[in-house]
Amino acid sequence: MLHKPVDGEVHVHYGQIYVVSDDEQPELEEAFAGQTSGLCGAAVPGALWLVTGLHTGSVGFTVEVHAQEPELGPEWEDVVEVSFRPASADTGLLEWGGAAWYALGVAETDHRVRYCARGMDAGRELDTRLDEEQVDRYLLQFWPAPPAPDRVLRQTSKCAAYWHETTREASARAEAR
Repeated sequence: MLHKPVDGEVHVHYGQIYVVSDDEQPELEEAFAGQTSGLCGAAVPGALWLVTGLHTGSVGFTVEVHAQEPELGPEWEDVVEVSFRPASADTGLLEWGGAAWYALGVAETDHRVRYCARGMDAGRELDTRLDEEQVDRYLLQFWPAPPAPDRVLRQTSKCAAYWHETTREASARAEAR
């Protein structure tokens, strides 16, 4: 069984978009606290902070809700996984500043989330998309699973490498305090 509550383009700003259960977007430092992967911050219960290559404009974005772990396609250049448990039945994808909200229909149970990216470096280079063709695309997959540590499955872009390293350094500084 597959449910696709989002499949098209969404608007990002500051290279960010969120999954929220209570309409509150997390703060960056809180979202990635203690993680090793820097593309999908899952440290705040009921929320995810998603990083994109494009700074401002519309990116290709698909959300899939599965009954079991889906296969990982070879087309995805950067891939991370995190654990997530919605804080309410009203979980949705939230654009920066609350510009739009898309209901996801994710059950209030433990999930594994896979965040996949293609074209992050091209998005970072373009910076702002106005009339240009789409350069970066993202896939966010949910399926029921027990909690597990975050992990990087693939890293090919410079953009993803930067965010992973930044997150690891911030986590190390926090642990040293």
